[in-house]
Amino acid sequence: MAAEIVNPRNDSGTEGAPEELFDPVFALHRGGKMAIQATVPLRDKDDLSLAYTPGVAKVCTAIAEQPDLVNDYTWKSQVVAVVTDGTAVLGLGDIGPEASLPVMEGKAILFKQFGGVDAVPIALATTDTDEIVETVVRLAPSFGGVNLEDISAPRCFEIERKLQERLDIPVFHDDQHGTAIVTLAALRNAAKLTGRTLGDLRAVISGSGAAGIAIAKFLREAGLGDVAVADRKGIVSRDRDDLTDVKREIAELTNKAGISGSLDAALAGADVFIGVSGGTVPEAAVASMAPNAFVFAMANPNPEVHPDVAHKYAAVVATGRSDYPNQINNVLAFPGIFAGALQVRASRITEGMKIAAANAIADVVGDGLAADYVIPSPFDERVAPAVAAAVAATARAEGVARR
Repeated sequence: MAAEIVNPRNDSGTEGAPEELFDPVFALHRGGKMAIQATVPLRDKDDLSLAYTPGVAKVCTAIAEQPDLVNDYTWKSQVVAVVTDGTAVLGLGDIGPEASLPVMEGKAILFKQFGGVDAVPIALATTDTDEIVETVVRLAPSFGGVNLEDISAPRCFEIERKLQERLDIPVFHDDQHGTAIVTLAALRNAAKLTGRTLGDLRAVISGSGAAGIAIAKFLREAGLGDVAVADRKGIVSRDRDDLTDVKREIAELTNKAGISGSLDAALAGADVFIGVSGGTVPEAAVASMAPNAFVFAMANPNPEVHPDVAHKYAAVVATGRSDYPNQINNVLAFPGIFAGALQVRASRITEGMKIAAANAIADVVGDGLAADYVIPSPFDERVAPAVAAAVAATARAEGVARR
């Protein structure tokens, strides 16, 4: 169906209305997917005098005298800002801040459903890096953490870094780190299943955007044997003269084997394929991988390697889709990570906290480990509490917790 601008809030009746009015997706989104609700009663003038004036003045004065009390007497320490500029929304690309709001609302209800964390969608009408940073810095007094979402690379790297430098609350770009954490969890269990360690594995990542770069860095930090990253022009290597600053950095940190050339050629003898780019990997390239290989083809809705093809050659297959086993889904990570960080009022989210989260996710699988079960379901109620506890404990151990 051709893209058509419609108004699903057509109040003139349904006769002759656009098809979208009868689409269950529009029905679900009508009026938005979330709301603000009071946590205290407001039944009479006595309640009003406590919740608002004159009683509230006592709390305001106390916070003015001891600013840290804001965490005890407001919602600040329990709420996350979900911030986007609408430039890299799911598979839709640069669709703008207004069109991004259904996704940001969705993110906020995932925070609440899976982690018990309140979150507020904030879509910004700017794509300028410094303007985004300044805006979030000015909003920060109202929030206990910032989840950056669907901001295009390479700006997302600089925005996150600058915000981490200027704020004393957790700043987390989920497109980078959430994906990397869940990928590591699945990879740990896949290696365990096949009697190997991370250090035994050589991986090839298809995609040099936010997720691809973050996964490469994180897997190296976690002890992966070697990893190479491919963009549209082939393997990111030191001998290329067309690299951005971000890709030059990743070329220095990865590809110890010194591989150059195409993605397909790099897959020969590789133990792991990680796809975060879309496109299609030829079956012959998958067939050239090492025995007991892992194929994590995470593009949605069409994986880079169809699972039916991947299963011919790989010991473990994962996708980003919910209709296949081993879904690599960020919702396994970010609700519990923020729940744990907010619980201890962490000043930031460290690499150690991310690795602790990955280990906690992997450990939930336990004795059920199998080729079609190397990662828990997003609906496994054990995941978020386990991640939160691991993150909180690591924050305390690393000295970034404030309670």
